[in-house]
Amino acid sequence: MAESRLGETNVHTAPTNVPGVVRYRFPWVRDPRGNLAVGEFEKEFPFRPQRYFIVSGVPSGATRGEHAHKKCHQLLICAQGQIRLSVDDGKSRFETRLDQPNVGIYIPNMIWCEHWQYSADAALLVFASQPYDPADDIREYSAFLNAVGAAG
Repeated sequence: MAESRLGETNVHTAPTNVPGVVRYRFPWVRDPRGNLAVGEFEKEFPFRPQRYFIVSGVPSGATRGEHAHKKCHQLLICAQGQIRLSVDDGKSRFETRLDQPNVGIYIPNMIWCEHWQYSADAALLVFASQPYDPADDIREYSAFLNAVGAAG
């Protein structure tokens, strides 16, 4: 990956095949003292984060996520280690590996998300657009498909 200089804010985005889901590549600053991944909330994020959480210590073989949000948007960054992630809107599906702390996946509301194959050292950093509200979650895939009109 090319070196960046402090102060550069070249965030690159790329759409996925799931409408609304976007891959973000934030600046990556390489330095003999240690590397730095950086993003500015007001300028570069697709929403203003209201909450964050970190998923770590996931046992081998476990799957996390397995839900969609009615209103909440999220940006997922694997800050350490690696994970597999899939998202779908009931019609299209996108799967990727997150393994760089400057790469994130933006997931708008009403997108089903699952993540698995956590490496032993994985730490998944999740920025959310809203405070936690369990009523915002759709935890059954069939209910999600009904909600998006994709059940058949």
